[in-house]
Amino acid sequence: MRIIVKIVKWLLGLVVLAVAALFAWLYIAPPELIRVGSGYSAKIVCSNVFIAGRDPNEVLAVDVQAPGHPLLRLMRVSVDKNRGTVSAGLLGFLGKSVAVSRDGLGCASVPDGDVGKARRTALYAEPAATSKDALWPDGERVDASQNPEVARIVADHAMAGAGMRAIVVVKNGRIVAERYGDGFSDKTPLLGWSMTKTVNAAIIGTLVKDGKMAVDNKGLFSPWKADGRAAISLADMMAMSSGLEFNEDYGDVADVTRMLYLEPDMAGFAESKPLAAEVGKVFSYSSGTAVMLSRLWQDAVGDKAKALTWPRNALFQPLGMNSAVLETDEQGTFVGSSYLYATGHDWARFGQFLLQGGVWNGNQILPTGFVDWMREPAPASKVYGKGQLWIEAPGDEEKPGAGVAAGLPKDTYWMEGHDGQTVAIIPSEQLVIVRLGLTPAKLGYRPQAMVGALIKALH
Repeated sequence: MRIIVKIVKWLLGLVVLAVAALFAWLYIAPPELIRVGSGYSAKIVCSNVFIAGRDPNEVLAVDVQAPGHPLLRLMRVSVDKNRGTVSAGLLGFLGKSVAVSRDGLGCASVPDGDVGKARRTALYAEPAATSKDALWPDGERVDASQNPEVARIVADHAMAGAGMRAIVVVKNGRIVAERYGDGFSDKTPLLGWSMTKTVNAAIIGTLVKDGKMAVDNKGLFSPWKADGRAAISLADMMAMSSGLEFNEDYGDVADVTRMLYLEPDMAGFAESKPLAAEVGKVFSYSSGTAVMLSRLWQDAVGDKAKALTWPRNALFQPLGMNSAVLETDEQGTFVGSSYLYATGHDWARFGQFLLQGGVWNGNQILPTGFVDWMREPAPASKVYGKGQLWIEAPGDEEKPGAGVAAGLPKDTYWMEGHDGQTVAIIPSEQLVIVRLGLTPAKLGYRPQAMVGALIKALH
């Protein structure tokens, strides 16, 4: 009996030692997957707390843990509102990551832990006020349509989709219907994810108009001039056909998750990638490309401080997008692939701006014909445009002509983002339809049915 007791004690001792060794390893050298998970948790909670004013526990549970990787369910966060930081880690202390809030620029992941350096990138400006009394888009007042069919469509759960947070319908330049999910309103800034890429393309358009950039520019980064990457043009990058290697798989530690949560210099990471295909011949959707585009247009502005104010001064303020916050990485490069927060009203303003061909209040903000160029099919793709937007709707990205076959007007084009963010723009119907939410792709939601029903109801 004593021998059995000794063996049990010995085995328990081994188990304790093994567990202690495991925790020591996870603490000292956490696997990259844990660091990606903690980086994602810290960043999403930080932005939603400091930009949208949401409760951190709700954001962690609803936005991070519920729809994500099982590992995320073990993440715990700590919010320091006085310092403007959010830290996250597995069980709260393993593989810890931190994100920091900066004035005017939202939150940044800080993979190297240098919070002080990240905080020095800030944008000090008095927030512009939008008139509550003036009708949208000049103000925020909405004279909603009394069309019962339109009201029924936006209230329909199946049409709106699970996790809907905002629907805004614009007809002939006026909001005719809107709806918000529980806990959200027309004042809540919401993340557009990859819809940010289209806004980033419009920012490039403002610099093209000013003569600071040209879409046929080549030799874009100094290291590229010594090899085959010298042939990559700005237009190739806009059309997602640079030929550069980049893995956009969000399921694991891929290039995109490494860039967003492990790299303090996102553009530098993407810029270092080698060629994997012939330039201009192969379509490859890449968030790394969009962040490099941000670096290029910021360099084209010249002055770093002026570049930080450029989106606001050249685009957001002229359009009245006063809620818009475009976030940077730790180095101060705008994350033009993913991180623009704006209210449903402001996403609708941007959609209306595209519908009007880059004109706002009679001012030609983008070059004449630039939006038409953005909408042209990319040379290497029949479903993606030359300027960081989609010709086909979510789920139809591999099916040229699917929208027309489904009954949508031929001139419909789309902004699309992760987890169910869309803006449908239909010039022939003078219609813009914004749909924002938290709707993972696995749920299979498609906004086409709602868009088609609204077209019929408003025709």
